Amino acid sequence: MTAIRLVYALAAAAAAYLPATASAQVRAKADVACSPTPTALQYDCIIKLTNARTNEPLSGVTLTIGADMPSMPMMHNVRPVTAAARQEPGSYQARLMLEMHGDWMLQLNLSGPLRDRVVTIVRFEPGRATLAAEPKVPSSRKH
Repeated sequence: MTAIRLVYALAAAAAAYLPATASAQVRAKADVACSPTPTALQYDCIIKLTNARTNEPLSGVTLTIGADMPSMPMMHNVRPVTAAARQEPGSYQARLMLEMHGDWMLQLNLSGPLRDRVVTIVRFEPGRATLAAEPKVPSSRKH
C-alpha cells in the first residue's frame, strides 16, 4: 500500500513539474540588419535578440554567427564569428567577411544561460543586404 502511495505521489509531482518546465522554455527570435563596409564583401550586422513569446530583449548570451550558401552547400562557408554585445539590451554586432555575393544562410547560435539556434537567409549584394524571400513550399494540391 505504501509503494502505491509513493508511485502516485511521484506521478503527481512529475505531472505538476512537466507543464511548468515546458511553458518556461525560452525560444529566441532575431532581427538581422546588415550593411556593407568600404571593404568589398564585408558587412557589419546588427542582431537584435528577443524572447519569441514575450518580445523582451535577450541579453547575457554568447552569440556566434556562421554563414553558408544554401545554393552551394559545403562550397562557400565562412568561419563563425562571435558577436559583441552593444549598449542596447539584446543587441549585438558582428562583422561578416563573405566569399561572394548572393543568398547566405546565417546560423545564429546562442549559448550561455540560453541555448538556441536561429536561422535566417540574407541576400548580400554590392551596396546592400536584405532579408531573402522565404522559400515557397510547393502546394500539395493535384492540378
